[in-house]
Amino acid sequence: MNAPWKSGLPGNRDPFAAYICDDSALDVLRPVVIELGWQPEKCNKGGLRNAVQSLSVSASPAILIVDLSESGDPLNDINALAEVCEPGTVVIAIGQVNDVRLYRDLLSSGIHDYLLKPLSAQQVHDALNQALAVFMSPKAGDADAAKRHISTAVVGTRGGVGASTLATSLAWLFAEQHKAATALLDLDVHFGTGALALDLEPGRGLTDAIENPSRIDPLFIERAMVRAGDNLSILSAEAPINQPLMTDGSAFVQLEDEFRQAFEMTVIDLPRNMLINFPQLLADVNLVVLTCELTLASARDTIRILSWLKANASHAHPMIVANKVQPALAEISKADFEASIERKVDFVVPYDIKAASNAAKLGQVFVDANRSSKATAAIRQIAERVMGVSTEDTIATGGEKKSLLGNFDFKAMLAKKPKVDLTKAD
Repeated sequence: MNAPWKSGLPGNRDPFAAYICDDSALDVLRPVVIELGWQPEKCNKGGLRNAVQSLSVSASPAILIVDLSESGDPLNDINALAEVCEPGTVVIAIGQVNDVRLYRDLLSSGIHDYLLKPLSAQQVHDALNQALAVFMSPKAGDADAAKRHISTAVVGTRGGVGASTLATSLAWLFAEQHKAATALLDLDVHFGTGALALDLEPGRGLTDAIENPSRIDPLFIERAMVRAGDNLSILSAEAPINQPLMTDGSAFVQLEDEFRQAFEMTVIDLPRNMLINFPQLLADVNLVVLTCELTLASARDTIRILSWLKANASHAHPMIVANKVQPALAEISKADFEASIERKVDFVVPYDIKAASNAAKLGQVFVDANRSSKATAAIRQIAERVMGVSTEDTIATGGEKKSLLGNFDFKAMLAKKPKVDLTKAD
């Protein structure tokens, strides 16, 4: 059997589910699932046969973990699972049998990976990250999918935390440092600063798109976007403040679709009110850079937005960036902030008012105007994590570049298959 587990990520399914036989394995799995932003309630008690029964009457998730420990005939039961799993489900099996023949047969049947009990948190984390990488990989024979595209939304938890500065800086780094064709979409239609930061006139492209979504096509994109360099183009607006935003969000979704065809990278400067009003904007976003400050209000809103993302865009990987950080003057400490949001801050960008003033005077993005700043160094690390070319990651993987989001390295993780005793008879 060669089940079609590996088609594209289905947008209308749960991202994850597991059917596990014993409590000890569940205790290892649930914290990893929570860390990845999924619902621990999707870790169900019961093994493969329970999975077959449940999935016969409900939609399959994108990633499925099934326990073979209580299965007398694992290969036959896997065939039964394939009958009820919809195409696009990546299946990870776990079990107690350390047999290379079984391992090979399971992989041949279409299973993505096989993990041996007792489970470890790192083992499960690596397997799930590898499964996520499948959805980032181009599908064989699909010419459109062969072009790698990363869509990043930058969202500020509070006004003034510097999300727009971060968005323009990331877009500039993608285009200038990494030479990737990049689109910057500034969705603060009335008060956006994307074009201002690049010392450009915003033009009417975005307002025209909102007023006439039917006009959006490759030619419109070519004419409407303002060039900010060889590899960077921006679409923004300074709409009159006496004109309310009249749209159902379809224009923004169409713009994102066109960007995927025309560019390698999309950076969306996404105000949080737009996030709430138009959740469909995140349908195809890979990464959400949640920009915060070390204050009580920001901690509260970080918790709320993370919860919203889990419920409405669980496929998008959240990255927490603490911006404008002054440790001696912070309202709350980084440790207390992390304890409040129940996860680590991924990056800390130090406060540098002189660098911000210098960028404004020169009419350049922050990282361009202040190339030796510590804040710029931190933003470069964020860009490298998104692009997957971090020096540390390259060294850690023996010189091989990491793929999307830094953590999702399909090739490197493929080498981390479960330790099967190859001394056993084949």
